[in-house]
Amino acid sequence: MALESTLIAHGLPYPYNLEVAREAEAAVRRQDAIPATVAILGGRVKVGLKEKELEFLATGPSAGKAVVKSSLRDLSIVVGRGLAGATTAGATVFIAARLGIKVMATGGIGGVHRGFGETLDISADLEALSRYPVTVVSSGVKSILDVGATLEQLETRGVSVVGWRTSRFPGFFVRETGFPVDWRAENLTQVVNIIRAREALKLPGATLVVNPVPEKHAMDSAQLDKALAAALAEAATEGIRGKELTPFLLDRVRDLTDNKSLDANLALIRNNAVLAGRLAAALASGDSG
Repeated sequence: MALESTLIAHGLPYPYNLEVAREAEAAVRRQDAIPATVAILGGRVKVGLKEKELEFLATGPSAGKAVVKSSLRDLSIVVGRGLAGATTAGATVFIAARLGIKVMATGGIGGVHRGFGETLDISADLEALSRYPVTVVSSGVKSILDVGATLEQLETRGVSVVGWRTSRFPGFFVRETGFPVDWRAENLTQVVNIIRAREALKLPGATLVVNPVPEKHAMDSAQLDKALAAALAEAATEGIRGKELTPFLLDRVRDLTDNKSLDANLALIRNNAVLAGRLAAALASGDSG
C-alpha cells in the first residue's frame, strides 16, 4: 500500500516527520502489508524508500535542499528536470494507480479552500480522487478547508465516501465537523465488498474511507477554531496563498495550540496507516474478516 511523502517534507517539523514516517511504515508491516512511501528523487519516481531517502525528505527542506511539493501538475516537471519532490495525496494516488496499488494512506486530503469564490482555490487531490481507482484512508479533510464545499465536490465527482465506524465526517484534528457521512462501515468485510463492487461496476475514481483521529488525541473544536481564525488572518495579511498556504496554516496552528495539533496529527497518521494496512492485506488475501 502507498504512503504519501508531502507530510514528511512539508507537513511536519523535524524530527517528528521522520519518526512518524518510520512508525507508519512499521504499522503497515504489522498488518502483514508492504508499505511503499512514494517520492521523486533525482528525477525518478520512487515507490518504496530506503532509510536514507526518508531521512533526506525529512531533513532536506530545513537544510536548504530543494524538495518540491509535487502535485499532479508538477510531476512531469520535477521528473523532467531531475529534481527531488514530495508527492501530495493526489499525486500519490496517480502513481499508485499506475502500479496497481489499491490502497493509500494519508493524513487528510486537500479540498476546497475557504473563500473559494474569490480565490478559486481547490486542491488537485479532488481531481485525482475522481479519476483513479485507489482506496484512500484519511481523517477527512484538513481543518483549514471549507468542509461542506469539499463534500459537495466529492459527491459531484463520484467519489464514494465511507465512514469507518462513524456517521460524522471527521475534520483532521477533530473527530467530527458537523457534516454527516451517508455510508458507514463497521468492519473490513463491508469496506472490501464496497471496493470490489466499485471495481466490478468499472466506476472511475476512488473510494475515500474516513477514519477519525483517536479520541484521546482529538482537539477541542473551539480551541482549533480560534487558532485557525488567527492563522487565516495572518496569512491574509502576509499575502500567503496557493501551495504555500497549507504548510503555513499548519505551522501557525501548531504554534498557537502549544503543539496540541501536532499531537493530533501524529496520532491520526499512525491510525490511518494501521487501518490502510489491514485493508490492503484483506484485499490481497481475499480474507476480509
